Parts: sequence; C-alpha cells; structure tokens
Amino acid sequence: MSATRDELKQRLLDPEQVVIADGAMGTMLYAKGVFINQCYDELNVRQPDLVRGIHADYVRAGAELLETNSFGANRPKLQHYGLEAHVRDFNIAAATLAREAAGDHALVAGAVGPLGVRIEPYGPTSRDEAQEFFAEQMRALREGGVDCFILETFSDLDEITQAVKAARSVDASLPVIAQMTVGNDGVTSFGVPPEEVAEALEASGADIIGLNCSVGPQTILEAVERMAPVTSKKISAMPNAGMPRDVGGRVMYMANPEYMANYARHLIQAGVRVVGGCCGTTPDHIRAMVDGVRPLVPRHATVEQSAGGGRFSKVTVHHESHAVQPVALADRSHWGRKLAAGEFVSSVEIVPPRGVDPSRMLNEVRKLKDAGVDAVNVPDGPRAQSRMSAIATSVLIEQQCGIETVTHYACRDRNLLGMLSDLLGASALGLHNVLLITGDPPKMGPYPDATAVFDIDAIGLTNLVSRLNHGVDPGGNSIGAPTRYVIGVGVNPVAIDVDHELKRFAWKVEAGAEFAVTQPVFDTAQLESFLKRIDGTRIPVVAGIWPLVSARNAEFLANEVPGVTVPDSVIERMRRASDKSKDHAVAEGIAIAREMLERVRPSVQGVQVSAPFGKVELALEVFRA
Repeated sequence: MSATRDELKQRLLDPEQVVIADGAMGTMLYAKGVFINQCYDELNVRQPDLVRGIHADYVRAGAELLETNSFGANRPKLQHYGLEAHVRDFNIAAATLAREAAGDHALVAGAVGPLGVRIEPYGPTSRDEAQEFFAEQMRALREGGVDCFILETFSDLDEITQAVKAARSVDASLPVIAQMTVGNDGVTSFGVPPEEVAEALEASGADIIGLNCSVGPQTILEAVERMAPVTSKKISAMPNAGMPRDVGGRVMYMANPEYMANYARHLIQAGVRVVGGCCGTTPDHIRAMVDGVRPLVPRHATVEQSAGGGRFSKVTVHHESHAVQPVALADRSHWGRKLAAGEFVSSVEIVPPRGVDPSRMLNEVRKLKDAGVDAVNVPDGPRAQSRMSAIATSVLIEQQCGIETVTHYACRDRNLLGMLSDLLGASALGLHNVLLITGDPPKMGPYPDATAVFDIDAIGLTNLVSRLNHGVDPGGNSIGAPTRYVIGVGVNPVAIDVDHELKRFAWKVEAGAEFAVTQPVFDTAQLESFLKRIDGTRIPVVAGIWPLVSARNAEFLANEVPGVTVPDSVIERMRRASDKSKDHAVAEGIAIAREMLERVRPSVQGVQVSAPFGKVELALEVFRA
C-alpha cells in the first residue's frame, strides 16, 4: 500500500480507493505516563518528541493518514486550562510534528473536535461564534502544513455543519472529512439515526463522511450499513477498540488487533473507504488492519433511488420534518389565556417543603386560591437547597388546591435526557406553565461537593421545550401529541453586564420564550430603562416583588443572592424600621413592596410576589394595597 504523498491525495478523494488512517493518540499518550488531567494538546510544544514518536509508530505500522494531536486545541476547550492564548502555537506545532513524521509516506489530517460548549439553539454560543472558533484552529493547522481537515466525534449536526463551513472559509481546496459519533443504539445523543446523519453531512458539503469513537466496530458497522445506501459520498469509519471496561481500576479496551482487522474487512465490504481506529487502538491494531484489508477489492457504494430517479429528499440539519403547529397560547392554561389577552397576572412564589410532608405548604396555598391569585410559582432547588422537587410540588398543588402553578425548571441537576424525560412526564401529569432557568451552582448551597450537570443552559432548555410544543424531540423525532407548555424565562434588569443580559434575553425570545419573570425589583428606574431596551423583542414581562422583613433580610439579598440588587436607600429604610421593632420592619417591607407594585404596574403584565419564609399572609398584604 506504499504510495507517495501526491498519490495519496488523489486516492483520498477517489471514491473507490481505500486509505488506512492511524489509531488513538490519547490512548498512546496515557500509556506512556501522561495523566488524563493534563492538556494533551500542550504536549505538542512541551514534549514534541513524545508526540512525534507516536506519529512515527503509526507510519511504521502502515497508516497512510495521520491525525494531528489537536482534537481539543480550540479556544473554548483550552480555556479550561488557562491556555486559550496558545491556540495558534499548539495547532501549528501539532501539524508540524505530524508532517515531520509523515514525510512523503502519509497524509496529515488536521484533527478538529467539538468546542465543548453548547451552540444555539441549545446553548449561548452563536453559530457565527462557533465558526470563528473552528476557523481560528484551522488557520493554524493549515499554516502547519496539513493536507486535509478531519472533524471528529461530533454529536450535534448543527455544530459539525459550522465546522465544515469554517473549513471551507479557511481553505476551500483542502478536503474535509466529517465524522459523527453514535451510541450503542446506533443513533446520536440527539436521537438522529445514521441515515439522517449521512444525508445531513452530505448536505453540509463535506468531501468524506463517517463515524468514529464512542462504540466498538460492530455498532459502527451496523450504522455504516444504514448510511451507505443513502449517500454518494466516500465513507470513513474509525471505531474504538471495543467498549471500555474497568480492569483492576484501570480503563481497558479489550478488542485485540485481530478482531479489529476482521471488522476492518467488514467495514470495507459495507462501503467504507477510509478506515482507522479511535480510543484504545494502537499501532499494533493498525498494522493488523493494514494486513487484513490488503487483499480486498473496493466495492462500489450504491445510492438508493426514488421512483422518479432522484435522491431521497434531504433532511435538514434541524430535523423538523415531524414538527406540528403548537396549541394556541390561550388554550394551554389559564395563565396562558390571560397573557394572550394582555390581562394583568398575579402569582406568589412559595418554596417546596424540605421534607416529605407538604400539608403546611398546601394550607398556605389554599389562602392564595381563596384570594384570587392566578398562580403559584414553585422554585426548583433555589440557592442550591435540597427540597421536594418542583414538579412533584406543583402536581400536589394543582391536584389538591385547584390553582395553577408556574413550575421553575433548572438545568443544573439533569442531563439532556433527564430533562426530556421530566418534561414529557410533567406534561402528562397536567402541568402547563414553566419557568426555565439555568440554576444556582451547588457551591452556594449546603452541599458544596454536589456536582452540577449544566448539560444545556436556559437558552438551550427554551429551545428544547419549544420543540416539544411543536411535537418533536431534540433530534426532530415525533413525540406524538405536542406538549402544551406556556414557556417562561428569567431576566435580570439590574445585571452587572446589562448588554450581555440583553443578548441572552433576545436569544431566549428567539428560542421560544413567551413570558419573562424578573429578579426582585427594588429600583423601578432600572426596570423601566431595561424595558425600553427590550422593546424590540418584547414579550409579556412579570415583575418580581419581594416583601422585605428586616434590615438583615435586605442586606442578605443585596450581598449574598446572585442577581439581586437592593439600593442603599431601601436598606436604610429597613434599618430605621428594624431599629424600632420587628413589626415595624415587616410593615416597612410590605410598604416598599406595595410601592414597587404600583410603580411597575403600568409597565409590566403581571407581578410575582415572593412569600418570605413561606408566609403567604405577607405576600397577600402586598396585593391589598
């Protein structure tokens, strides 16, 4: 299989020719004593001989395509190590080392992995920003002398599409290999099946499309067999050496070289033309694969035709083919009807109980029902406290008290799959009003060692719920009848970085938000200024009102609750009242809250009044102004 670099370039794009890629870099570095908590991309400049030596081992094993040691060398990922200023240095070095090892006997592919941050519509990073992150890395790889780009281990089709666009903008002459990753069920983590992966990658403009990582060769083979009939593109496959197993406390990949060689043959017979290995594969695996595929004659990958002779209809990157029209806002809930009609809404926030007995809370909520309050706001683990779940609390309130809830739902504690399950279940239980928030970090609560997930943020969660309202899951698959959520989001008019808050608010509205609830308002001038600035992206705004109960309460909110600003004048009023008595302080807090309500009423479409320490009477006193 020996060929010159120019011959290999021709073979890489020839749909009939087989090219053998290398195996894992991380596995080899780990085996040589580099701990996993280090930045592997930094080794290109810190231990260049080590990286160059691994590349050389793969060339000696027969690899014709070397991937640079740059999988995580993009700005967002390097930022975790404080090394974001070295994007160019690490990538140029990565390409140079691979180029030196390859000589004239192998091609060098600039390896580009996901950014490690969510992009729109499920995260705060815009598509344009993502493209620029990718382009920054690719410019350096091109400067180092790569022959092509390889985009690998992506799970989000939208993100890999931005990477392909970046590659084309950097150098349209360099071939692009675009590879997604699938799970044991053969679909991406967003639920996209192999057929749609193939069609979307082809539509993105990549030259070679395929799969890598996450699973062993058998699952990759099954997925490739589903991709081949629906694409005319050359296909690549780079599976792990089986699934990782814990052996004596060490993670081991158990597929031996002979097993990988056997599946390399099966992959080529299924239509793969670029074959290599991912996690767990070594030069020994690649050597066996080279020997195993040597005698094979490439088989043409067919493209299935429709009756009219054309291709299957393309599936767009967003996979919205199953989307339906959402239920009208006014028909989803009492809360939604009043918002749709432009009527003023009222709600009171009551935190869930700490234990399993909700009786006291339910008795308090019944007072709200009798007073004519429209809804009860139920926080989801506020300030990282451990309480009954907001969903369970909301169901109890609606079933036993007959008043609607606005259920807060935080991204902090659940991954994407867990959130999807919760939201489908909550809808089935009859909950229809949600306030989607990112959530307070665990370190501010009583369990600082608890871990946060933050798989997506409030913007991504808003996109997720909006799609559920259109009858589709994140992968664009039909869920049957759509959910009927009235989608609310949080907004902070007194944020330290107001411009950033305005951007996030606009993204939330674009994602599908239908109303917003502010942080507690103690300065109406700041609220009115903020409302003027969001006039172009206006949705109903519900102002947060917090009846203070003491000077200490005011100082606590001002200094220890993120996102809340209490002016010095308000703190001073509470101090003077507190000096007289507790009753004076409570009365002054209610008076301030009433003033806030009357001042904001002309500018907003509702208020959310908090019940301090669960005392509903204090909240109701605010409404009795």
